[in-house]
Amino acid sequence: MTTTSTYTGRFAPSPTGPLHIGSLLAATGSYLQARANGGRWLVRIEDLDLPRVVPGAAERILSTLEVFGLHWDGEVLYQSSRFPAYRAALHQLRNQLYPCGCSRADIRRQAAAVNGVASIYPGTCRNGLPAGKHPRALRISTGEREISFHDLVQGKQHQNLQREVGDFILRRSDGLIAYQLAVVVDDAAQGVTEVVRGCDLLDSTPRQIFLQELLGFPSPRYAHLPIITNTLGQKLSKQTRAPALDPERPLPALWKVLQLLGQHPPSELL
Repeated sequence: MTTTSTYTGRFAPSPTGPLHIGSLLAATGSYLQARANGGRWLVRIEDLDLPRVVPGAAERILSTLEVFGLHWDGEVLYQSSRFPAYRAALHQLRNQLYPCGCSRADIRRQAAAVNGVASIYPGTCRNGLPAGKHPRALRISTGEREISFHDLVQGKQHQNLQREVGDFILRRSDGLIAYQLAVVVDDAAQGVTEVVRGCDLLDSTPRQIFLQELLGFPSPRYAHLPIITNTLGQKLSKQTRAPALDPERPLPALWKVLQLLGQHPPSELL
């Protein structure tokens, strides 16, 4: 149990479509943890990836949260209003950044040849752009950093950034700020003390802790909840066509989510 006067949790959906039951699980878990600790619960709209934002989705997300009784504290923060803060963080990290000229196809080919894992960046541009390459993205040099942390749900976690992730992107080739940097800057700005979210984001946490250390930000505690999957074992998401929550019938979905969180909702809710 944390100190009640300092606890701040948050839910940070992307407005690329309506909320589904997987989103509701993360939102409800985060909300209940904040309220159990007598703390604040914030909502942040992560509309950073502007090409993927669906018009009206943010408003629909907020109205859905209200229908399900998930009432937030303070004003909603929109990442699209935060670009000056992200640029300031990039400037602070400038001595550890380098331009990368690799396309996704380049990385898949090079990484598979170097380390056998096509998703791990092999450091192709770390010591300068190869001949014929032009700068596309900005990457941060991770070095041989081993990040360890204790997750409140998943237990002890370890990750060697260079071997398991590689130098990762902070500014994309289209000029937009990458999620990993934006979430760190915003969590610090909002005073978030505990992040409760789905375990599909567990792998991102060491990168975020790494950036928090470099930027001089405190690291929140983390709790990564199990995710809901479909019949094919895929995470429920907009990409896997998860059905939207029905705001006309909130109780069945809320009852199911409370059960999945280990609660004992009364059958009268159904």
